[in-house]
Amino acid sequence: MNILAIGCHPDDLEIGCSGTLAKYAKQGHNVIMCHVANGNRGHAIIMPDELRDIRTKEAEEAGKLIGAAEVINLDVPDLEVSSYNEDIVKKVIDVIRYAKPDVIITHSPEDYMKDHVEVNKLVFDASFSSSIPHMFTENPFYAPVVPIFYMDTLAGVNFLPTEYVDITETIEIKIQAVNCHQSQIKWMKEHDKIDFLDFVRTCSKFRGLQCGVPYAEGFRQCTTWPRFRTKRLLP
Repeated sequence: MNILAIGCHPDDLEIGCSGTLAKYAKQGHNVIMCHVANGNRGHAIIMPDELRDIRTKEAEEAGKLIGAAEVINLDVPDLEVSSYNEDIVKKVIDVIRYAKPDVIITHSPEDYMKDHVEVNKLVFDASFSSSIPHMFTENPFYAPVVPIFYMDTLAGVNFLPTEYVDITETIEIKIQAVNCHQSQIKWMKEHDKIDFLDFVRTCSKFRGLQCGVPYAEGFRQCTTWPRFRTKRLLP
């Protein structure tokens, strides 16, 4: 299968679903990771242009660890992600047409900040629009209206999974992938006193407790027609 994961910032996919993406990759599926925002405003000391470049490299390194075939950066500045911006909508449509996914993973509509929620809306709208022949982008239209799975929110707040993926075999890959984002990990530890690697591991362990395995990631499926399939799409 072709798996397309679309997150907002570099590190969002690593936090929310990288154990699952690594499991897909281990099973031989083609995984493409895309982040819409470039993460340029995610630090108080590193200036935006420099941070943009740092975070792009961190995301590429994490993607290699996960086993992704490609990491795509749509390069939208932080806090400027908008589902009403037609240029951004067309970029997301084009990524979907390029990836030809069997399943898309993205943010929950109840996530904790505007950029994340806007990505959720972008993916929902673009994944339908990608099937419309006369919506023109660089890549030709892709007929299926693709199933969407929403990944966990930060700390699992306001999110009750309806499906789980056992990531016990890929938990260390997940932690290593998150650790690639040192511009965030180091800052949070030094200035916010948050051990984010422990944070991510604890959340994965909690989801594991819910479904009877050591570590898991939780998901909810987008429940609109015609996005259902008769087979399980999560690994």
